[in-house]
Amino acid sequence: MINKLLIANRGEIALRILRAARELEIPTVAAYSEADKDLMHVKMADESICIGPADSAQSYLNIPAIISAMELSGADGVHPGYGFLSENPDFAEKIEKSGFDFVGPPASVIKMMGNKISAKEFALKAGLPIVPGSTGPIDEEPHKKAEELGYPIIIKAAAGGGGRGMRIVHSKDELEDAIELTQQESSIAFGDSTVYMEKFLKNPRHIEIQVLADRHGNFLHLGDRDCSLQRRHQKVIEEAPAIGIKDEKRQEIYDQCIEACKQMNYVSAGTFEFLYENDNFYFIEMNTRIQVEHPVTESVTGLDLVKLQLRIARDEELKVKQEDVVLDGHAIECRINAEHPETFIPSPGKIVEYHAPGGIGVRMDSHLYKDYVVPPHYDSLIAKVICRANDREDARARLLRALDEMYILGIDTNLEMHRKLVTDPNFIKGGVSINYLENLNKEDSKDVE
Repeated sequence: MINKLLIANRGEIALRILRAARELEIPTVAAYSEADKDLMHVKMADESICIGPADSAQSYLNIPAIISAMELSGADGVHPGYGFLSENPDFAEKIEKSGFDFVGPPASVIKMMGNKISAKEFALKAGLPIVPGSTGPIDEEPHKKAEELGYPIIIKAAAGGGGRGMRIVHSKDELEDAIELTQQESSIAFGDSTVYMEKFLKNPRHIEIQVLADRHGNFLHLGDRDCSLQRRHQKVIEEAPAIGIKDEKRQEIYDQCIEACKQMNYVSAGTFEFLYENDNFYFIEMNTRIQVEHPVTESVTGLDLVKLQLRIARDEELKVKQEDVVLDGHAIECRINAEHPETFIPSPGKIVEYHAPGGIGVRMDSHLYKDYVVPPHYDSLIAKVICRANDREDARARLLRALDEMYILGIDTNLEMHRKLVTDPNFIKGGVSINYLENLNKEDSKDVE
C-alpha cells in the first residue's frame, strides 16, 4: 500500500505521475538533479529532494541516492516513469528488498523481457510470432545462419534499446564487421556485448499492444497503436488505433499477448511491440513500463494508465473488465523536441515565449513554462501534443490546427517537421512503414543539394 510516492524521473512524465497521485490523494516527493530545481513538478510536489548533480549517472541513475531519498522522506513507493531506471531489474529488486513498492512488474520479469534474446525465447515458448533469426547469441558460424535467413539481415544488441545497437547487413562481405562493430557499441552503451541476428523486414509497420494486469489475476489489452513514423529508430508520431489491420488478425494478437502476460505473471502497464508486414505480426520486444505514447491509448479508451498503475501498485483490483474496454474514435500524438529542425542537434536554452494549444479534443503534456531553461543534459523531448476526434481525418485536422496554434520561442524545436508530416499525402492516407520518414529526409536532402 503506497502512502507516499517518490517520483524518480523528470519532465512531462514526472508531472503526469504527480497529477495522477494527487487525484488518488497520495502525497508526492520529487527526486531531482541540481539542473532540474526549476522543473514544474519539483515546485508542485509536497516535498522535493535533490539526489545529485546534473549528470544522470550521479542522480537519476544513482540507485543508492534514490533509496536514500525514499528513506529520508518517508516515501514507501517509487514510480520510475520511462527511461532512466524504469526497466532496470537491479533497481526494481533493490526497491523490493528495501521494503518499498515499485510501480511496475517484478524485477524477474523486467530482467527477462529487458534482454532481447531471453525475451525472444520466452515469446517463442508463449506462442507469440517472432521474426525469423537466431534464437540465441550469434555462434561461430554466422555466415551459415545469415545464408539460411537470406540477406538483408540485421544484427541486434541483446541489451539494446532506444534505437542503438542495430546494424543492417546487405551482403556476406559486411557481416563480420557489422557483428564486431555492434558488439563494441553494445559493450560501451549497455555493458553487454551479446548480439543476435534476425531477418531484416524491408518495409514493416511498427504496431504495439498495450496491456494492463493486477495482482488478482486480471489481464487486459487496451488496443493497439501505430508507431511507424520513426527517425533513427526513435518514434516521432504515434496514433491509436492502427488502421488497415483485419479485425480477426487484431483479435488474434490481442489474445496471444494476454496469454503471454498470464504465463509470465505480469503486473502493471506494459507494451508488446511488433513489426507488421504482409498481414503478419512479428514480436520484437516488450517494454515493461509506461510508454511515451500512452496518451493516445488513454484518449481512445478514456482510461488513466498512470493512475491505474498506482492503484495496481497499491494492490487494488482492476475494476474495469475487458468487455468494458471500448476504443472510441482516433488519437494522434506528436513528440515535440528541443532540437535543430534540420540537423536534429539538441537545442537547450531559455523559453522566451510559450503558448500551448487548446480546444476540444486537444491535450498538451509538457513541463514547459515561460522563462524555464531547458538543460543540455537530458533527452530533448519537451512536450507531446495529442489530439482526439471521432475519426482519423478529423483527428489529423485537429492536430494540424493545434500545431499551428502552438509556439515556443527561445530555442529550436521540431514543430515545423510535424506540420510538414501531418500534411504529407502519404501520412494522410495512413499505413506508412518504419522507413518512410528516413526516406523522406533523404529526398529532402537531395532537394537541398
